[in-house]
Amino acid sequence: MFEKLNYLDFNEAIKKSLELSNTTLNSEIIPIAFSLNKVASKDILCVKNLPAFDNSAMDGFAFKSSDVGKTLKIKRAIFAGDKDTNSDELLGKLECYKIMTGAKVPKDADTIIAIENCLNVTQDSITVPDDIKKGSNLRLEAEELKVADVLIKKGEKINSSHIALLASQGVVMVEVYKQISIAVLSTGNELKEPWQTASNEEIYNCNSFAIIAQLNEKGFNATYCGVIPDDLEKSTNFINSLKKYDVIITSGGISMGDADFVADAFLKNGLEVAFHGVNVKPGRPMMMGKMDNSLVICMPGNPLTAMVNINLFVIPMLKKLQGENAFYHGYIKAINQSSFKTKKGRVNIVLGRVQNGNFYVTDNNNYGSGMITALYKSNSILVTNASTSNIELNQDVKILDLNGIYFEDSTDILN
Repeated sequence: MFEKLNYLDFNEAIKKSLELSNTTLNSEIIPIAFSLNKVASKDILCVKNLPAFDNSAMDGFAFKSSDVGKTLKIKRAIFAGDKDTNSDELLGKLECYKIMTGAKVPKDADTIIAIENCLNVTQDSITVPDDIKKGSNLRLEAEELKVADVLIKKGEKINSSHIALLASQGVVMVEVYKQISIAVLSTGNELKEPWQTASNEEIYNCNSFAIIAQLNEKGFNATYCGVIPDDLEKSTNFINSLKKYDVIITSGGISMGDADFVADAFLKNGLEVAFHGVNVKPGRPMMMGKMDNSLVICMPGNPLTAMVNINLFVIPMLKKLQGENAFYHGYIKAINQSSFKTKKGRVNIVLGRVQNGNFYVTDNNNYGSGMITALYKSNSILVTNASTSNIELNQDVKILDLNGIYFEDSTDILN
C-alpha cells in the first residue's frame, strides 16, 4: 500500500520524470512516405548538392552583370530540363539568354532579370534597367546544402519539410527509431464506456479517449486497454499483462482514500515508485515509477487535471523516451490582459488563450479540475512559482503553447 503523500517540489518532479525516461531503442528502415513524426536514429546526410547546379529562380533573362543598363540581343532560349549540350558556348558582346524557372544557367551568366522587370522586350532583344544587382535571381549550386552536410540530425523528429529535403535528395528510405508502445487505461467502478448506457450515478470514461487523442496529436501511438478490474487478484493479473508495453498510463485510483487494490496490484507487480505527489495545483496526486522495463505514469482522475499534466509532464518524457533531442518545454512571452489570483505556497497551472501576443486567462482562473469546457476554451497554460499570489494586468508572462514548443536545452517555465 502507498504511504501518505509527500509532495515533491515541481522542478524536482520534472527532473525525476525525465530521469525515468531512459531506454535503449531499436531502429528500423522505412520509406519516407511513412516517416512523418518518426525520430531519426542516425544523422541523415546530403548526397547531392542543393541546388545541384546553378539555376534560375524565375522566368526571365540571364546575362553578365557588366551589361546592366544596356540593350541585349537574345542568343537562345534555355528551358528547365534541357541537357547541357552547349557547355562551351559563351555569350557574345551584348547578348543574353532567355531562361525559364529551374533551368540551368550557363557559367558565363551571373545575373537574371524577371521578364516583367525588363524594358523594351521584343522577340530578339531586351533592355536591362540599371538598378539590377549582380547575382539577382540566380540560385547557385550548393548554396543551401553541400554533399555530406547533415540533413536531419540523430534524435530529430521528421516533419513535412524534412520529407521535402529527403525527396529532393532522392532518398526514399530512412533509418528511424521504432515507436514506443503505450498502454492507456482507467480506474473506477463508476465508469462506463461511451458506447454503454450510463445512469445518473455513473460517468462516461472520457479520460482514456482524451489522453489517447492527445498523444496521437503529438505523434505517439497508444492502445486503449480498458478499465482496471475492481478486484485485487484480477487487477494484479491485468497489470502483469501490460508489462509488454514501454509505457503504462493510468488515470484515477492513486489519491489518498482511493481503492487500495490498484496500488497493491502495481506493487505486487514490482512497481518501484520514483515519486507520488507533486506540489502543484491541479495534479498533486500524480505518481510515476518503473515496473520491470515499463515506465508507469499515474494521472489523477479528473479530466482537466489529467490532460494538463499529460501536456506538462508526460509529453516531454515520451519525447525523450522516443529518442528525441528536443524534449524541454519552450515558452513564448505574452502580456496578461486581466489580473487574477493564484494560490501561494504551490505551483499553479493556469489555463488561458494567447492571441496576438496577449494572454487571456480562462474564466478568470475560476474553474474546477473536473471541468472539461475549460480545456476547450484554452490554447495555452501559464505556470506560476510557489511564491506567486497574483498575476497583474499588463504583466509579462511566460506561456506554454498546448500544441507544444520544445527545445534541446532546458528553460525556466515558471512565472
